[in-house]
Amino acid sequence: MLNRMKEISAAGVSDPALISAFAECKRLNAKFGKTYFLATRFLPKEKRPFVHALYGFARYADEIVDNFEISRSASERRTAFQNWRQGVDLSLKTKLSNQPIIQALLYTIERFEIDLSYFDAFLNSMAMDLEISTYETFPDLMKYVYGSASVIGLEMVPILGANDLVEANICAEKLGTAFQLANFIRDVGEDVDRGRIYLPQNELMSFGVDIQSVWEKRLTPQLKEALKFQIARVRELKSEADIGIKLLSRASQPCIEAASELYCGIVDEVEKIDFQIFSKRAKTSMIRRLRVALPAYLKSVQSRT
Repeated sequence: MLNRMKEISAAGVSDPALISAFAECKRLNAKFGKTYFLATRFLPKEKRPFVHALYGFARYADEIVDNFEISRSASERRTAFQNWRQGVDLSLKTKLSNQPIIQALLYTIERFEIDLSYFDAFLNSMAMDLEISTYETFPDLMKYVYGSASVIGLEMVPILGANDLVEANICAEKLGTAFQLANFIRDVGEDVDRGRIYLPQNELMSFGVDIQSVWEKRLTPQLKEALKFQIARVRELKSEADIGIKLLSRASQPCIEAASELYCGIVDEVEKIDFQIFSKRAKTSMIRRLRVALPAYLKSVQSRT
């Protein structure tokens, strides 16, 4: 509690309603986003609440969409989402909301002059989850990934600070994409349970994968080869994106370096379980977390001296 108040105070937030709103965002991230929550510990205190606001909203939206899928017809899900989205759109336009998560988001957007088009793209991708179950090609998938993940990296840049905004944005978009693609690889089984496959159909078939076998959650030699291809793409994106971390403000670099290692490192864990994505969940070990966290902590301390 005391540490949370120190962060919010350092951020210059004094309104009681906003203090409560930012605290709720942090609670959501601590509960549902353990990997990135760990990485945010290496940010300066005054930046953390605003990062929590962005990720809190993303998590909040995910939960809303997932709840729409329970015991509802497709038409009912679409209507429920459209009604919810209209409320969010109105809040973004009027800068008013009675929802704590949205209140924290609105304050963050205004303070850092974050482009509203990013949130429109995000909501478009949330709508796609209610309509689309598979993606034929990688460019098709990227239309979803841009809104569901890439824009979150773009939203972060004004908060983190950068020497070259144009180049930093390019790298932030790539890193957000890499994070999402790594999650898709780890979560194939869970996504199938939700009625979705986030691996491009034409790429799977190019390795001889029978798409029905994925729906039936059968790990085949062909699927293993396809997953290796997907993993190589994540690593390539990470390599390209990591160059841009040096463009960020010195105090922000340890956080993003740690996030990059831990998030993209998910694919290493998939390899360690021999691609058994339908029967096991790839997890980053505590030893690896500590191996990443300790240098990040030392760098974060040095950056403030």
